[in-house]
Order: sequence, then C-alpha cells, then structure tokens
Amino acid sequence: MDLDCDLAIRQRYWWAEGGVMADQIENYDVATAAALDEIDALAPLPDTPISLGTAAAAGALAGGVALGVGELLSGISNKIPSLIVRVGDVVIENAPGSVERWAIDTLGTNDKPALIIGIAVVSLLIAAATGIAASKKFGVGVAVFVLFGLLGGLAAASDPQRPAGWAWFSAILAAAAGIAALRLLLNAARALWNAAASPTALAESRRGFLGAAAGAAAVSVAAPVVGTVLRSRQSAQVEGDRENVAAALDSIDVTPPSTSTLEAESTAMPDLASFDDIDGIATLVSPNDNFYRIDSALSIPRIDVDTWSMKITGMVDQEIELTFDDLLAMDPVEEFVTLSCVSNNVGGDLVGNARWLGVPIKKLLDMAGVQPGATQIVGRSVDGWTGGFPTEYLDDPDRVALVAVAMNGEPLPTQHGFPVRLVVAGLYGYVSATKWLKEIELTTWDDFDGYWITRGWSKEGPIKTQSRIDVPNANARLVGGDQPIAGVAWAPDRGVAKVEVLITDIVDGDEVPNENWIQAELSDDITDNSWRQWMVPWSAPVGDHVIRVRATDNLGDTQTSERSRVDPDGATGWHTIAVRVS
Repeated sequence: MDLDCDLAIRQRYWWAEGGVMADQIENYDVATAAALDEIDALAPLPDTPISLGTAAAAGALAGGVALGVGELLSGISNKIPSLIVRVGDVVIENAPGSVERWAIDTLGTNDKPALIIGIAVVSLLIAAATGIAASKKFGVGVAVFVLFGLLGGLAAASDPQRPAGWAWFSAILAAAAGIAALRLLLNAARALWNAAASPTALAESRRGFLGAAAGAAAVSVAAPVVGTVLRSRQSAQVEGDRENVAAALDSIDVTPPSTSTLEAESTAMPDLASFDDIDGIATLVSPNDNFYRIDSALSIPRIDVDTWSMKITGMVDQEIELTFDDLLAMDPVEEFVTLSCVSNNVGGDLVGNARWLGVPIKKLLDMAGVQPGATQIVGRSVDGWTGGFPTEYLDDPDRVALVAVAMNGEPLPTQHGFPVRLVVAGLYGYVSATKWLKEIELTTWDDFDGYWITRGWSKEGPIKTQSRIDVPNANARLVGGDQPIAGVAWAPDRGVAKVEVLITDIVDGDEVPNENWIQAELSDDITDNSWRQWMVPWSAPVGDHVIRVRATDNLGDTQTSERSRVDPDGATGWHTIAVRVS
C-alpha cells in the first residue's frame, strides 16, 4: 500500500465508537474509487474533526444569518420587532443607573448605536464559540441557538408596542435559520476536510464550502440592509402622517406665544433681537434637526396618528380618552420653552429652545377632575418609559406645561415624540418630557417612581440656572484684536436677568487674579421659560487667557462656582475655557 495514501486514510477515517482507525481494513486498494466509496460506506463520519478556525467561521456566519433574518423580518412589518433592538431595550431597562450614566457621559448621543453594535459583536463571538462546540457535537450548537432564540423571543415579546405572537414568530424563524446555516456550513467544512487525498474531490468540496460560506455571508450582510430599507418605508408612512398633521395644523386657530416683546393683542410672531449673526453661537430658536435628543428608545416608535389616543387615568373623577383630533379642537397655544437634559455637563449641548404648540395639561386635568390626595402627574410613553412630577407644580396659573403636538411650526419630528409629547417648563426632561405619550396618570408622590428615579436620580428635577460659552471655542487659537465672547444662558420658569464674564490672564503658567466681572449684553427676553443669548465685545490681547461665565436669574440667584456631577439632579459650576491669542 502506498505510504502517503495510508497516512491520509489514518488521518481521515475514525470509527465513531472507540476511535478505532480505518487502517484495520485489510488489503485496501487506494488506486480505485470503488475502494474509497466502500470505506466511506463502512465508516460514516458525522463527527469528523475540522480546524478550530473553520468551525468558528461557520458558527459566526450562522450567527450572522440568524441576526440578519431577524432584522429582515422586522422590516417586513411594523408588527415585528427587531430582536437586536429589543435585546438592547432589555439591557437598558435592567442596567444599573451608574452604567447608563457612564454611557451617556462617555458616548453622548452615540450610546444607542454603540449598544446595538456591541450586542451584534458579542452575539457573533458567541456564535463562533458555538461553531467550535457544534463541530464536535452538533446538539450543542442546536441548544445554543434555541437558547438565544428563546432569549430573543422573550425580549421581543415584552415590547409594549407590538403583539407577542409576531415576536415569537420572528425569534423562532431566526433561530431555525441559524441552525440550518450552521448544519450546512459544518457539513461543507467536513466534506472539505475529508477530501484531502483526492484532488478532484478536494476542488469540488472547496467550491462547496466557499459557496456555502459566501451564501451565509451574503445573507448576513444583505438581510439587515434590506430590513433597514423596508423600515425606512415604514418611516415614510409616518412622514406621510406628519404631512397630514401639518395640513390640519394650518387649518386651526392658534394662540400665538406669549413673549415680553409682544403686546397682548398681537397675533403675529415676534421680531426678536438676537445675536444669531455671531458665527458659532447657538441660535435663539433651536432648529428641529439640531435639537438635542436623549432618551432610552433604541428604536423610535412609529405611531399611526389616526389610531393614536391618550388617556388620563388614576386619581381622577372621570377617566377620559382623547384622539389627536380632539386635541386640535381644544384651541392649542404656542409657547417658547427651553428644555434641558439632566445629563448636560457644564458647557454641554444637551439643551435647546423651541416654540411648542399644544394644549395646557391643566386644561385636560380640569376635564378629568383631579381628586384630593393626587400629588404626582405621571407621563407614560408607548415604549414603556415613565416620568413624574409634583401635581402642585401646575398650581401656578402662569406655569407652561403642554401636551404638545408641534415644534417650531411643524408637527413633532418622530425622534422628538410624534404625534404627542409633554413639555414642562423648568423641569429636567427625565421627570417631565415624556415623548410618544399614551397616558397621563394621577397618583401619589410615594406610590410611583419614574424610569430614572429607580436608577438613582433625584425625584425632583428643577433645572438649574446655567450659562455656556459658545464663542470662542475651548482651547482656540485666536488672532489679537476685536472679537466677541458669546453664548447662551437659561433658567426656565425664572428667566435670565444678567450674565457676567470674567477674563483672566495666564503669566508664566499661573493665572493672574482678577475680580472684574464684565456684564454682557443680552438678546431679547422671549419669556422667562426661554434661554437668552449674551455677548461681550473683547479686544483680545496677545497671550494666554481663561474665560468664565455666570448667570443670575430673575429671582436674584447667581449660579454657583462649585462644580458638581450631573447626577443626581444636574451639574453645577461656571463654564470655563482657555484660549491663546497671537
């Protein structure tokens, strides 16, 4: 017998029981294909070992197929949730508050994409390890994919926006696709391994494995892309709804915003004096597409405005349910309100000012009749998010708190709560700014804690008086001469009365003491609920300088210089930057 062929046979063929080598077959003639077929028939090899790298690749590709099928199904129908997104939602819902704070502080608005990518990467790594285990015992691979299908199904079935049955359908189909792909790839890999002694069989098996791998890779890449395209069509349907809402808004009478620059009988928008012409300053009114977004939703809810309704429940004399048309028929009003996220660091950009159209919450609560003892107003979103604030906050008749339907003259953008959200002046968003609103519940202060309260944030969230330097940028290299120092300041529901800037020089690495605060020029005061722009003209001398800013509200309170973290109830301190002038 040819020695090389004998060694190849010893490497390739093992008995399933006891590991007895196929070289026990006597007088085998390797020159005939019939003999090879006879040995293959005598020794079927379902557990033939393959390389770890090949098995891992097969597992990762199978995992990609499963993930891709899940994403494809979520694009076919709005009733089918994305399994990856729903697993991410469950991670967010159960993550400690410190982890969520770290994610927001570190990643900002990129926290959601980072979580989705992380889930996909971890899933593929686990799938790769599963491929290695399945190459030795396929039942292990089946068990892992079934387990992940179960976990994905449980996460998807908990989606408050979609039927659980469709969630399970998606999870089962995705797991089945992963198992089938794993089986196909491992069989193709074994065929390639077993073909080592026959050039013809080797070429054919190599084509088979590469074809199977390429097909799995194509599904892994193409299916999520197609799913994304299909989901964009779902978004297009929502945009169509927004266009219809825009037409409806044009047909109703709107009470214009109350501002200090308007006479009471005026019906026109104010012509506001601002510093918008200063390059780099935040505009007096923040554009919708540039308004900050911080929320817990990995996937923006797509709501059919024709079937949407909201309820007022809990400790009320009469529970009521209102449609979108009902709200439009209630003489909505417009108000300028600055909103801020509690996670906004000193000098941060998680704050914006907009013109909101909506129905006063107080008006709706009067319709339902608030019962004595109801001390908390809870907003509930269609995605399960909740936020609550004191009922007594609305005792002030001048308090602006709206069930909002429009933003800056157009229907709410989907990412900002379409079709309806809450806007409450003077409170951080984590206790008040419920997007995609479905319910307002009256309850007691002690009986319920909102989403972020259970994660360690303060239960009361009044917005602190703050100011920010927009121009120049921190660590800017400037040319000496005249240039503005400018930015914005806010103290919603109290208003900004004064902004001051302190400029100090740095000599030989040390800051030269200076107490000469310069009072800034202010833009028009829209309302006490809105931010104001400020500006200080500066003839910048050559050298290194430190610039600080502080604001004083209409109650006479000046923001403190003491630095504090954003948790548990908002950051404090003066925004401070360093610049070099040459």
